[in-house]
Amino acid sequence: MIQKHVDVLIIGAGPAGCVSAAYLNKQDLTIQVIEKSVFPRFVIGESLLPRSMEHFKEVGLFDCLDKQHFEKKFGARFIRNEEHCHFNFSKKYTPGWNWTWQVPRADFDHVLAQEIVKKGVPVAFNWAVTDVKFDDQGATATIENEQGMTEEIRAKFIIDSSGYGRVLPRLLGLDKPSERPSFSSIFTHVEDVRKPAGEEGSLITFDIVKQKVWLWVIPFSNGTTSLGFVGPTSFFEQYEGTTEERMQELLKLSSHYHARFDNLPFKFTPIQIQNYTKNVTQLYGNKYVLTGNSSSFIDPVFSSGVAFATESSLLAAKLVCKELAGEKVDWEVEYARYIQKGVSVFESYVNEWYTGNLQKLFFHRPENPDIKSKICAVLAGYVWDESNPFVKKHHRVIKSMAHLIDLEKEQHRTS
Repeated sequence: MIQKHVDVLIIGAGPAGCVSAAYLNKQDLTIQVIEKSVFPRFVIGESLLPRSMEHFKEVGLFDCLDKQHFEKKFGARFIRNEEHCHFNFSKKYTPGWNWTWQVPRADFDHVLAQEIVKKGVPVAFNWAVTDVKFDDQGATATIENEQGMTEEIRAKFIIDSSGYGRVLPRLLGLDKPSERPSFSSIFTHVEDVRKPAGEEGSLITFDIVKQKVWLWVIPFSNGTTSLGFVGPTSFFEQYEGTTEERMQELLKLSSHYHARFDNLPFKFTPIQIQNYTKNVTQLYGNKYVLTGNSSSFIDPVFSSGVAFATESSLLAAKLVCKELAGEKVDWEVEYARYIQKGVSVFESYVNEWYTGNLQKLFFHRPENPDIKSKICAVLAGYVWDESNPFVKKHHRVIKSMAHLIDLEKEQHRTS
């Protein structure tokens, strides 16, 4: 029996779900958010991009986050042995926000969820969507809690913002094997008791220990730092023992950070995620749309996860409003192609990162400020600005520039 009728059912109360809910609530639509977890809860994806700040501001979620005094992120640093490349968001090509945050997601997501509750959005924590049936008028979702109690909710539309839970892809058989190579990650948190003062202690850094293996270091304002290694799954298979033992061995690969983090106790047992890349056959269907990581996940190297979550969820909410108002929505053009355009830009940068071509651009000296500003705009999340040639020509520009660098080095070598 149906217990509740709503305009929109949102699956997931992470950043994507909260942005959708906040926007729809402002449009006076009836909403129900279903969240499987009880907040606060740990989740990965702790470095944001400036593009997301626009979304939080637009839907009225910026102020509650700003009050938390999260670590501010003004750029990012990349290290390879003794080589350093530092991107400053204030020097990016595309206009927009020049900073964002580095956040413990348990705290960050909890603040967002509590804020939408304060705004009047009903959120059912500790409930999971276990079944869904669609028809031309909407959908009937079955939800269940840990005690086995079930209810049915009738909605005119469903927005899936379930992230790694990937609810609708599982229930509707939308998962598609990724064409990307198999990569994995292992990560944890430490109490950063040896953290240096100033920028060195607060700056997010990507330390390249091998061409395809890198360490993230993300300091938080609460004294904790997130550490994680990413690389081919076959690379991690060389390491034996517990995840704690493997993490300690991996830290020895970082000449820059080993002394700072050596033998510090882990705040939780390191978690290893294998083959993290995900994809789906479609981003939308009759009376539903997938947002954020519920649709796809590329790679953590450029911290694009939350940016795509907020970008897609805000756009999805706007299009749902149009459709429920009786306006025609071309979901393929207005949603799928738009989102995929941004995803494809980041895919090019991720691919060329692991080929080494992008690393050549990062560490080439002397730096070219014009090229760097255009790459910086991409790293800030402004991947829809086609006035930027490093967006418009993303399929070939990095490879072409890397080839020119190789030619230049060869000329110097032979001259």
